[in-house]
Amino acid sequence: MTGKSLKDWSKELRGRDILCFSHDWSGDPLSKTHLMRILARDNRVLWVNSIGYRAPTASKADVSRAFKKLAAAATPLSEPEPNIFVLNPLAVPAYGSPSVRAFNRRFLRWQVRRAMRKLHFKRPLNFVFNPAAAVIAGALGEEMLVYYCVDEYTQFSGVASQSLAELEEGLLRRSDLVIVSADRLYQSKAAYNPNTILVRHGVDFTHFRRALDPETEVPADLARLPRPVIGFFGLIADWVDFEVIERVARTFPEASVVMLGKATTDTSALERIPNVHLLGRKQYSELPGYCKGFDVALMPFRINELTLNANPLKVREYLAAGLPVVSTAIPEVEVLGLCRIARDEDSFVEEVREALKDPGPTEARSDRIRQESWEARLDDIRRHLATM
Repeated sequence: MTGKSLKDWSKELRGRDILCFSHDWSGDPLSKTHLMRILARDNRVLWVNSIGYRAPTASKADVSRAFKKLAAAATPLSEPEPNIFVLNPLAVPAYGSPSVRAFNRRFLRWQVRRAMRKLHFKRPLNFVFNPAAAVIAGALGEEMLVYYCVDEYTQFSGVASQSLAELEEGLLRRSDLVIVSADRLYQSKAAYNPNTILVRHGVDFTHFRRALDPETEVPADLARLPRPVIGFFGLIADWVDFEVIERVARTFPEASVVMLGKATTDTSALERIPNVHLLGRKQYSELPGYCKGFDVALMPFRINELTLNANPLKVREYLAAGLPVVSTAIPEVEVLGLCRIARDEDSFVEEVREALKDPGPTEARSDRIRQESWEARLDDIRRHLATM
């Protein structure tokens, strides 16, 4: 950052050119998506799709993803929404190799700078959500570099943890500001940069509040299932505790245990259970309707270093929809004070049983999360900047 204090920037998150290194824009809306959409109301955003932080495998999913990346690169720059420009870069996702890092640094910098020239971007703010972008962060003529850390990325399966940790440490040290979404992340990241602040996730309250709208319809594939419905939405990955879900399903055989989302891990154990229904990934626009059809919402994450550092978006989304929530003991869920917390399988089942006594969306539950919008979180960031 040159010539301006962080306090100055609190007044200037408008009329700016903003870089954002994140996941693929076409993916499910995450914290980055919500924040950049709000910033795009008053700024221009160049969103750089994921450059990957794990080495690809020969799996069908990874091969398919590689071909999609190559196809997307044929039209590298698009504007899917006003003031949001999406760049599909090419990079080699193998950050353990110094030679690969050097190649990526040069090639990515060339691609991003070319897009910046086309858009006439000058001295942008760079919001880095993807630590793999550390290879070029700070080398793009930025006026300010912000590392926005929402996960303990080194704990994801399949990543080159040591190499990624080295990249992230360098990014932490040279960022003008570090923002984290969980207290546990704050404890670990602030050691590298004194300008580290905690800003917990917000929620698209108006969107999920639609679960309480009489005009909102429950989708047919959910409406046909027996009640009560014990539901989950989100990525079905290796951090989801299938043993807990199976225990719930077998304890409440009259209920329908519904899981919505893309599966990135083997789900055969769940598919064998008669009252477990995996309905696949749904569009974000459809989620309020599915929430309306839930009686209880689940947050069944395993307890490990990845999840202990997480701040799951779905919890606030469930709550905005007015649902009772049963969760494993994730610190950022506990701190909300609005969910039923279970510390083992037995207590998880009992908390579901208690939640079923007052099922379905209610305005009272939804109202408790009303003040935690993404607009409020962006205001939090501005206030933090003004005090630094």
